[in-house]
Amino acid sequence: AVAASRLVVVCLLDDASVGAALEGADLAGRDLVNLTTTTPAQGRSRSAWAEARGARFLDAGIMAVPPMIGDAESGAYVLYSGSPGLFEEHGDTLAVPAGTRYVGADPGFAALHDVALLSAMSGMFAGVLHAFALIRREDIAPKDFAPLLVSWLGAMAPAAHKAADQLQSGDYGTDVVSNLAMQVAGNATLLATAEEQGVSPELLTPYMSLLERWLAAGHGDEDTTGAVALLDARQA
Repeated sequence: AVAASRLVVVCLLDDASVGAALEGADLAGRDLVNLTTTTPAQGRSRSAWAEARGARFLDAGIMAVPPMIGDAESGAYVLYSGSPGLFEEHGDTLAVPAGTRYVGADPGFAALHDVALLSAMSGMFAGVLHAFALIRREDIAPKDFAPLLVSWLGAMAPAAHKAADQLQSGDYGTDVVSNLAMQVAGNATLLATAEEQGVSPELLTPYMSLLERWLAAGHGDEDTTGAVALLDARQA
């Protein structure tokens, strides 16, 4: 397969399987695109590995589930990072299964964007699961509740834009709508309701504990965004 074409697209189980599959292949002059889900460090390491063998390299992160691939209306796209020349030359081909987003020459950036987006999704799914657990034993049909849930999450999602502005400016105290102190105080009602409904709060408490620590550090009048500092292990 590698010998048959200049463009080689790989999508396997993990980074180790990519290395095993291509170890004996002649990659000189090839353009290697790796759609396998990896970490940023693995993307950078695999790029150096490919370049040492004479290949240009793009790492990728697929932002889609299988039924979305090949459907132009699904919103599916693939993140790419690495060789800008490779992406420019083969962009039309890469766009056939899904839309394309080039996120930089650093070959680790596609995986980093991929995992960051998936991590946000995981947090959202945790909240959805907790919400359904709260109503589960009441006379509330999940199908009736779901539209409210989707609408509310959609209304809240644009808050990410404000958080991004705050992170870039370093100003967490301007135009605050619901400050940290109020958010922490309100969490008591969420926890009390979970107890009343017989629902474990384990999906909520890690985030709540983080906010409590940031409040104790004196940031009560600010937005909650600044608590990101507590997640930076290199800064701690």
